[in-house]
Amino acid sequence: MDKNSCDIPRPRPTRAIKPTKRSMSGVFPFRSEEGIPYESMLERDFLARTAFSRDVEMIVSQPVKIDFAGRDGRPFQYTPDFLVYYRLGNRSFEQYPKPLLVEVKPEADWRANWRKWLPKWKAAWRYANEQGWSFHIHDESRIRDTAFANVQFLERYKRFHYPPENTAWILETVRQMGVVPFHYLLARHFGGIYQAEGIGHIWHLVATRQLDCDIRLPLNSFLELWIPE
Repeated sequence: MDKNSCDIPRPRPTRAIKPTKRSMSGVFPFRSEEGIPYESMLERDFLARTAFSRDVEMIVSQPVKIDFAGRDGRPFQYTPDFLVYYRLGNRSFEQYPKPLLVEVKPEADWRANWRKWLPKWKAAWRYANEQGWSFHIHDESRIRDTAFANVQFLERYKRFHYPPENTAWILETVRQMGVVPFHYLLARHFGGIYQAEGIGHIWHLVATRQLDCDIRLPLNSFLELWIPE
């Protein structure tokens, strides 16, 4: 059975996120779900970068409370920021992508406080390992990278509208060829004065996930595109 199927019990948010004066909070729209709460701009950017991937099935905010002992021995509870579930897709069960427990923290904060926070992070690593998950800390270097810049760039193209017959034409070309470079689609379907419209149309199909690519690569004319599974 696919461990990513919806009949597997999943953690629900353990607490509600409320607005604070120190940070920006809100709700990130995620596909057809109600949305994912966040507490800072860095958390919002993590969600934008992570949710773009079609491999991501679900993101749970504030997923679990983990008991741990502080450096002085006193008991505490720690709530990581997110738990990310992935689809099995066409991978074999042995290649099942582990769910990812994530703490989002600015680099300046964790560098200044890592000794104080180390006990709770060790507890989170042990807890995740017991559940068959991974645990990672994500700061700006892992969030605001080339992939995030690409997701931001594509955001504007989501709102564009193009003739459905032109969309079908482009998608059929990609479907027949399997993998197609951006410049080939542009040259085949949008010559001369229609080139600018074609550029926008192709990026729109990527932004709306009708075409897929390796979002970690530069978005240029050599980018390879394919139909999502």
